[in-house]
Amino acid sequence: MSSTSSNTEFMPVNIAVLTVSDTRTEATDTSGNLLVDRLLSAGHRLAGKSILADNLYRIRAQVAHWIAEPEVQVVIVTGGTGLTDRDRTPEAVRPLLDKEIEGFGEVFRSVSYHDIKTSTVQSRAVGGIANGTFVFCIPGSTNACRTAWDEIFCAQLDSRTQPCNVVQLFARLQREP
Repeated sequence: MSSTSSNTEFMPVNIAVLTVSDTRTEATDTSGNLLVDRLLSAGHRLAGKSILADNLYRIRAQVAHWIAEPEVQVVIVTGGTGLTDRDRTPEAVRPLLDKEIEGFGEVFRSVSYHDIKTSTVQSRAVGGIANGTFVFCIPGSTNACRTAWDEIFCAQLDSRTQPCNVVQLFARLQREP
């Protein structure tokens, strides 16, 4: 069971948020806005925010841009992880990953099961590391974003979480010059 250590200093993380949707605008992006609100409320910094249509190459280009920026430590992509022909986020992001974090998708589906039962099998949530940047792709529903933040990101992006968290790994990951 993880816990928060009062002896460890909180370290804010620079997080970029990408919403993948053919229909959402800044005014209607409840999922992206929820993630931004949650990360800012937790004390992290917003490194960038964008909304893109479901286009494999535009998604890949935006994520590649952020992982090349030294100040971006985490990229969260919401949307495009389903099973329809337009859902291409995992295909856009996977070629960029140096390592996949299989446990992320497994845990996301496990915690989602409590809310949506077997519908969670339709989620292709994926996580990984690219150029020393953590990249996570989650479904586009606002509830899925809430679940991902509250059940996974909140603890894993908090340097005080014990026994371990991804923030502890930032200094140990190599970045391309």
